[in-house]
This record gives sequence, structure tokens and C-alpha cells, in this order.
Amino acid sequence: MAPPFPLPAPMRRALDLARAAEAAGEVPIGAVVTKDDAIIGEGENRNRRDNDPTAHAEIVAMRAAATHLGDYRLTGCDLWVTLEPCPMCAGAISHARIARLYYAVGDPKGGAIEQGPRLFAQPQCLHRPDVYGGLAEVEASALLRDFFAARR
Repeated sequence: MAPPFPLPAPMRRALDLARAAEAAGEVPIGAVVTKDDAIIGEGENRNRRDNDPTAHAEIVAMRAAATHLGDYRLTGCDLWVTLEPCPMCAGAISHARIARLYYAVGDPKGGAIEQGPRLFAQPQCLHRPDVYGGLAEVEASALLRDFFAARR
């Protein structure tokens, strides 16, 4: 079922990146960083390919954006990701000073934004982005469900 509105281009790109991750044998998660409506960083899960436990799509995208800007602070940037970020990624989002986080589907098992530790709600969290969940929920859920069903 398609959403009742057209998906924003950055979320469409994140879904394309998730499909690319799946084609490479990775968990299908994609992420895009935008600033002033332009994509300045993108990434897909690369844990297996890079033998790197930190190579989540969000981290890969934020690293690319930081390189693009020449600054580790991503002030004024938006992050678009196909799955609710985990605690590691949520911490990086806060430290990078991401302005707005858009994600497709919640993750009751590993999410840290609206599930689990709810990192941005903790008093120790120094920066809290605006958060918008549920964009492309149907598409992202289907990608993840089909990926894991094929491995069972």
C-alpha cells in the first residue's frame, strides 16, 4: 500500500540504498543526510562487507556528510533513514547535532528513539533533534520482513 502522499526524495533515496544493501547481503537499511534540501551524505548498512560493527547506514551517511562539510557537526542537517536508529546511531545523531530525524519504521527490538532507551528523552542527552517517524513505513517494513524471512 502506497502512502497517501508522495514520499520525499531523500526517503526514496534511502529506500534505494536499503535495496542496494540487501543486494549485497546486508540488512536492508539506507540513510541520507541533507542540508538545504540537497543530499550531502548517504549510506547503507556495510557491517558484513567492511567487517565493521559501526558501519550502520546512519553512521556511513553522517561520515560522508561530515567529510563533505569539513565539519563533524552536522548543524542544520536532516537525517533520513529506513529504520528507527539504534542506541549507537542515536548517540551519534545527538553528537553530530542533526536538526531533524526522519525514519520509516520503528524498531521494537533495537530502536532507541521511540522504543527501548528513548535516548533523546534522557536528561543526559545534550542535543535532541526533531523526530518524525512512520514515513515509508509500509515499504521499509516489507524490505526488512522479506529479507529476514528469506534467511529463516
